Amino acid sequence: MNYIRLLLVFLLPPVAIYMQFGLGHHFWLSLVLTLLGFVPGLVYSLYIMASRPPGLSRLP
Repeated sequence: MNYIRLLLVFLLPPVAIYMQFGLGHHFWLSLVLTLLGFVPGLVYSLYIMASRPPGLSRLP
């Protein structure tokens, strides 16, 4: 996870998820959690960005 994406996770978690995974279920869940409370959205986005490498996430 590079530093720009990490910074973006702390500023706008759903946007960082969108940049890495697109408009999938990870994005929508991150958006809902961020709207309910910033901290749950932040924690979920950090977990997803750290646990799944970019590129491999879009494979079927």
